[in-house]
Amino acid sequence: MSTKSVFTTGEAAKICKVSQQTIIRCFDNGTLKGFRVPGSRFRRIPWEQLYAFMKENNIPTDALESSKKKVLVVDDDETLVDLMVEAFERDGRFEIRTANNGFDAGMLVKEIKPDLVVLDVMLPDINGKEVCQRVRSDSTLESVRIICISGMVEQDKIADLKDAGANDFLAKPFDVDKLMERSCDLLEMERAASNA
Repeated sequence: MSTKSVFTTGEAAKICKVSQQTIIRCFDNGTLKGFRVPGSRFRRIPWEQLYAFMKENNIPTDALESSKKKVLVVDDDETLVDLMVEAFERDGRFEIRTANNGFDAGMLVKEIKPDLVVLDVMLPDINGKEVCQRVRSDSTLESVRIICISGMVEQDKIADLKDAGANDFLAKPFDVDKLMERSCDLLEMERAASNA
């Protein structure tokens, strides 16, 4: 499943179920925003622009929606969960689910096979390290990326988490923009243009 953040006119035409000429015409007359690849005549359309164009023209966005990255946020701190969910939603390229304990997290990981898990290490039931190990022991989940978050920052504990399968670690409190940057890097997505 493609999770592109920029499309060619041909890809955009396929997603919108219109001819490539239609997309090129809309691009050239400015109704579909995008940019040209420097030094060439190729047109490129960012995900957000294509999404806005489809909405404006009542084109179903399912094909585009399905290219969203799935993120599972696991933390028992509701305020922090809300902040993280808001950051991912603001970006627009993610589909977010949440869990507030390790058991639910384990069930959801198997059910939705997320691209990324943002995992609090200190969960009320089982710890994050155990969740990492469970994810890593399931070969169908090998592409899942895991960012562990925690208030405890002892280096040996962080090393343990990475040994258990975590791809990255952020110490609490952290800036959600930093979380978004790390998430995009791990998922090999372009970092969102910051709204600053």
